[in-house]
Amino acid sequence: MWERDHAAQAAGVEIVEAARGRARARLTVRADMVNGHGIAHGGYLFLLADTAFAYACNTERPVTVARSCHIEFLAPAREGDVLEAEAVERMREGRSGICDVAVRRVQDGALLAEFRGHSRELRA
Repeated sequence: MWERDHAAQAAGVEIVEAARGRARARLTVRADMVNGHGIAHGGYLFLLADTAFAYACNTERPVTVARSCHIEFLAPAREGDVLEAEAVERMREGRSGICDVAVRRVQDGALLAEFRGHSRELRA
């Protein structure tokens, strides 16, 4: 999957761990990711969380995509911050699943965002 994941690669996301129902991804906030308020644009936090979600859902499983996602921004990230998203699949029944992702700043462990994704396995 990584070879075709051009969006995550272009953003500078690194997959730290991917195992059945779990994944961790990292991203360093660059100057071009900061908005007019001097904080990381929320879209990059979402992209990081969504990437971890995707890897947690797709490791050792049929192709699975997001059906819906929700994110709560809790604290800002700034240029130079290293962010890590940890995804844990909470349930999987039939073709549907739910996965929670916590986005933290690596430097101090601060929780910056909570993301919940609902997944759907595609038919073959």
